[in-house]
Amino acid sequence: MKRTRYGGQAVIEGVMMRGPTRVAVAVRKPDGSIAIKVENRPSAASKYALARLPIIRGVVSLYESLVLGIGALLYSAEVSAGEEINKRDELFALLLAVAVAVGLFMVLPTIVASAIARALVAKPWLMNLLEGMTRMVVLLLYVASISKMQDIRRVLEYHGAEHKAVHTQEAGLPLEVDNGRKFSTLHPRCGTSFLLFTVLVSILLFSFFGWPNLIARVCTRITLLPLVAGVSYEFIRLAGESANPVVRALSWPGLFLQRMTTREPDDSQLVVAFEALKAVLVPASSGGEGSCES
Repeated sequence: MKRTRYGGQAVIEGVMMRGPTRVAVAVRKPDGSIAIKVENRPSAASKYALARLPIIRGVVSLYESLVLGIGALLYSAEVSAGEEINKRDELFALLLAVAVAVGLFMVLPTIVASAIARALVAKPWLMNLLEGMTRMVVLLLYVASISKMQDIRRVLEYHGAEHKAVHTQEAGLPLEVDNGRKFSTLHPRCGTSFLLFTVLVSILLFSFFGWPNLIARVCTRITLLPLVAGVSYEFIRLAGESANPVVRALSWPGLFLQRMTTREPDDSQLVVAFEALKAVLVPASSGGEGSCES
């Protein structure tokens, strides 16, 4: 029987969980109670055979995760603040976040590599390697810096709670705090591991396209992003199911990076994660395909 996969993401003072047919966001309100928003949102993989094909399913899952994740973040911001947030402010924050992400992880690495190329007159394959390594360094510095912020630390604790909840469900144990405490805050299907692996895959893939001018490089990177995401998804999917020592070894860098993007949650945070997960569970006999992103 096919195992149903569950996953999600940490949000502000809460957790979003996703199953084959439903999405739930549980958020701790200022008064200490938990607000839960549940929506019937069948995944494309649960409805269409095409969306379950290798590589394609990764692209579809990434798109769905981004759409659902942004919605969950905006909802959690309002609930945790106890007041409605101006939509214009939400849109500005979202556009700013996208601009910063593109600048840091797409434009900056290729500019740095170009500067090195002019100084060293390096070969195209080496420039693609340098660009990838720069992107890796930027990612590590970015994660390390934001993880020290107090508000972000709370989100990282909920990230750890989300992983513990998923571990508990996958172990077949009742979704209770006592069971969740003993599991790791690290999970091989985590989005952090996915991000790290996309950098590695991009180094290999982009090396086949030489080193054209800056505009052509940026356009190539954006165009090939779905393929990079699809291949990366297949690896973390395999990592979540395989006990092969080679696969486990390749998963280690992603798990190591998760030590910066997760923190040990307290019991109240575990309760929130379990409430979100309970809201999306389907009967074991139903099977199905859930999100592989944490």
